[in-house]
Amino acid sequence: HRQDIALVKNHPIALVFLPAADIPTFVGEGRVDLGITGKDQICEYEALKPPTKDTGLKEIIDLQYGYCTLQVQVPKDSPFKDVKDLIGHNISTSFPGLTRSYFGALEAHLLDPNRNCNVVTQLKTKIKYLGGSVEASFKLGVADGIVDLVAMSIAFGGRQIAADEPAESGDTMRAAGLQAIATVAESNAVLIRSKHPSNQPLLNKIARRIDGFVAAQQYTLCTYNVPRSLLAEAKKITPGKRAPTIMPLDDPDWVAVSAMVEMKKISDVMDDLADC
Repeated sequence: HRQDIALVKNHPIALVFLPAADIPTFVGEGRVDLGITGKDQICEYEALKPPTKDTGLKEIIDLQYGYCTLQVQVPKDSPFKDVKDLIGHNISTSFPGLTRSYFGALEAHLLDPNRNCNVVTQLKTKIKYLGGSVEASFKLGVADGIVDLVAMSIAFGGRQIAADEPAESGDTMRAAGLQAIATVAESNAVLIRSKHPSNQPLLNKIARRIDGFVAAQQYTLCTYNVPRSLLAEAKKITPGKRAPTIMPLDDPDWVAVSAMVEMKKISDVMDDLADC
């Protein structure tokens, strides 16, 4: 019997492994204190259940991985070339809340660009919920368009990080004969918390450690020696996260500098230091 719960030995914490789509509900209702999920899932949850002063959740840390986009897609040979052409037609998706909000705003704008309300009360576009295999909607004649996740791969900390949610890649989309004609939302993984945590001090400690880990993956320590006469210019190149560390050397005319630098910028920083 599979148990999707792990107990932490050195803290009173239980780790619960849940589908990404369910995490905002558990956190938003205060059943779980902290959660990691995608921004798309948070927006979908809030579209279906708008937060109030006492309910809902808060995003506290951008985890900078799992990047993907929620896109409107159609077959390459589809007569629908613009997202506006899909108004009044069938759309299949695993994100009915976001999709309904997107097409509601689109219909409202087309109806009257100057109206104050950004959604329509009666949606012409027919939104159909599917839990998976959304791209199969076309071959089975269920949909004229779909709204689905497309994973992105980006450089992060010297590595390639791709979305780890069940999202198709751009290559998978193209291999299925589909093309994106509009973007509904962009997403990546975030740390969220309940508005009424059971143990605020412990929550703060865990969030602080996660934030430190994210920063450690993003930055590297740059250490170099520089003449005192060039220190002011060098500090502008390497200001650090807060401030660089300056240490004296045996030679009074020189100092050692240590500063945190973003990994993606380290090569340019070294070139700038060599030229200063």
